[in-house]
Amino acid sequence: MKNVVLVGFMGTGKTAVGKVLARRLGMKFVDMDDAIEVREGMKISDIFEKKGEPYFRSVEKAAVNDISSQSGLVVAAGGGAVIDEENIRNFKSGGVIFCLVATPDRIFERTKGHIHRPLLNVSDPKEKISELLAKRAQYYARADYRIDTTDLPVDGVVDKIMEYLK
Repeated sequence: MKNVVLVGFMGTGKTAVGKVLARRLGMKFVDMDDAIEVREGMKISDIFEKKGEPYFRSVEKAAVNDISSQSGLVVAAGGGAVIDEENIRNFKSGGVIFCLVATPDRIFERTKGHIHRPLLNVSDPKEKISELLAKRAQYYARADYRIDTTDLPVDGVVDKIMEYLK
């Protein structure tokens, strides 16, 4: 079975939706951030702090390559994984991509207080969310399907994905 890849900004529900979706489909769930942390032996925030974003993106690319060579997975991709054209091609080659979206305000509500979000450890996280969403919009638009999670519970998002997969 093809992989189901969930992309989108942090706080849009990729991990929560992915876990439920994998259970319902009888597939294995992979959270890319968790896989990278295991591979690197450190938290994402520490990778960003100690080795920088370019290093993180290279490790992320290797993880996308590994994951894309497998099948039968529900994958929660890191929020910025789609900014690399090769990552998009790899995800599409072995799977279907769903982009989960939410309003900047909802994303802020879901992510505030999460110190493990290195890109939001700035003086104005709401502004940073809007800036990053605008910058990534062209990449998120490459997904096969788009689902707005702003006002949907996890099961509602999973139901929508299941409908598309039929």
